[in-house]
Amino acid sequence: MKKVDRPNLPNSLTIFRILALPFCAYALFKNNGNDDNWRIIAFTLFFIVGLSDVLDGKLARDRNQITEFGKLLDPIADKAMLATATIGASYLGMLSWWVTAVFLIREIAVTILRFAVIKKGVIPASKGGKIKSFFQSFGVGFYILPLSSYLDIPRAIFMAVAIYLTIATGVDYFRKALKK
Repeated sequence: MKKVDRPNLPNSLTIFRILALPFCAYALFKNNGNDDNWRIIAFTLFFIVGLSDVLDGKLARDRNQITEFGKLLDPIADKAMLATATIGASYLGMLSWWVTAVFLIREIAVTILRFAVIKKGVIPASKGGKIKSFFQSFGVGFYILPLSSYLDIPRAIFMAVAIYLTIATGVDYFRKALKK
């Protein structure tokens, strides 16, 4: 009989991230997205989910608990969180649909590319990709939060950086894949 690995904390946190997304969406859509308190709750929930991503990766590395299951599910959870936040924010008119399209097209394209080149080796996440994820998450979060209008320009600049990094890291990923 084949030994079955016991569930570990990093993988459990990844599963938590996926299971928490309906609650994030519920808070975002509560009262048609017009309730500032629920928008703050939505931001807080997305923030907690994002922190659990950082935590599960650190724990997996520190405890030597990196698993094939985690390698597969972690990026899926990341994309599901980004999709939930961006599609929700765009649907509610908080974020332009073209921003959501840029983010999601890049993520889908890179995911397809990952599967296409997997036999030649995995291309690890770059430092730029991690910075991109940070800017995407907070960029969308700043549109979910009910911020004062005097923060519109800083919020737009932050989002512009996120868009630039999304495109630049996507191009870089394709360049590295073509070299393989």
